[in-house]
Amino acid sequence: MSDQPSNPMRDAIQEAIDENPVILFMKGNPDAPACGFSARTVAILQSIGARFAAVDILPDPRIRQELSAISNWPTIPQLFVGGELIGGCDIISEMYESGELFETLGLKPADAEPEQVVATAGRPAAPLSIENRL
Repeated sequence: MSDQPSNPMRDAIQEAIDENPVILFMKGNPDAPACGFSARTVAILQSIGARFAAVDILPDPRIRQELSAISNWPTIPQLFVGGELIGGCDIISEMYESGELFETLGLKPADAEPEQVVATAGRPAAPLSIENRL
């Protein structure tokens, strides 16, 4: 038996992190970010052709609360790669400017093609299924 009570919200968030190679927890969604930091992070990811799932934390305050408990990171957005927290907007911006973000995501600068950005924007299945479980 576990000493900790079951927490379906936290379990669903952890499952989403584990199941998606790159996942962004943000305010709004990639097509309509609801804050400047989320918008900047999405723009960076899309500009380099990164494929990512996204979860809107706004519909339920428990999402943000449980996410912060998992990540020990208080601000939104939060980008996870390979199950590990990479950081928020400032860190992603710095990594982008230094070129480190390409390496972290397994991309080469030449990989950033408009077709990939369009494909990324058209991947609502993962974020929607995650939101429905939360």
